[in-house]
Amino acid sequence: MPSPKASPPIYRLKITLIGIDPPIWRVLQVPNSIKLCCLHSALQVVMGWTDSHLHQFQKDGENWGVPEWDEFDELDLIDESRTQLAKVLKSEGDSMLYQYDFGDNWRHEVVLEKIIPVSDAVKVPLCFGGERRCPPEDVGGVRGYQEFLEAIFDPRHENYEQYLRWAGGHFIDEFDLKAANGILSLMRLPMRHRR
Repeated sequence: MPSPKASPPIYRLKITLIGIDPPIWRVLQVPNSIKLCCLHSALQVVMGWTDSHLHQFQKDGENWGVPEWDEFDELDLIDESRTQLAKVLKSEGDSMLYQYDFGDNWRHEVVLEKIIPVSDAVKVPLCFGGERRCPPEDVGGVRGYQEFLEAIFDPRHENYEQYLRWAGGHFIDEFDLKAANGILSLMRLPMRHRR
């Protein structure tokens, strides 16, 4: 009689957008067997990005992403769709960098906070918390975002009206946990059990 396959452990990750104060962060739980391409999709959801730009993961001099997008072989990308998270982050405290939008250069520190053994397979990522809304796309990186915040919350600022139109209305600097988990609940992860 074959033995039952164990469900992969859960990784609790803390994601922090580097260079922003007060910090913009999220806590996300995913199976350690998740492929980096699926982790990218989950990070886009919880951070509030729109997946409109290139991205890559970085750790110890290696880069993971979508090799077809690296037209000139400058990034030396390992295929993220063939790499499980557990092959990159192996123990509590391990971290990697997630870079999104090479122009604005949004860099996220992804830390493996806790490894949680489970008995049932996890079918979707789950966000457990976070603070602050993500910057708007194409705002100009950390410096552009600081300028945006100075203007968007001050109706007397010379660029207030321009930024208000550009942002599509009032900018509420809050993270919507319920909305993020609603979108995450639609993700279906490929189930890969360890032997």
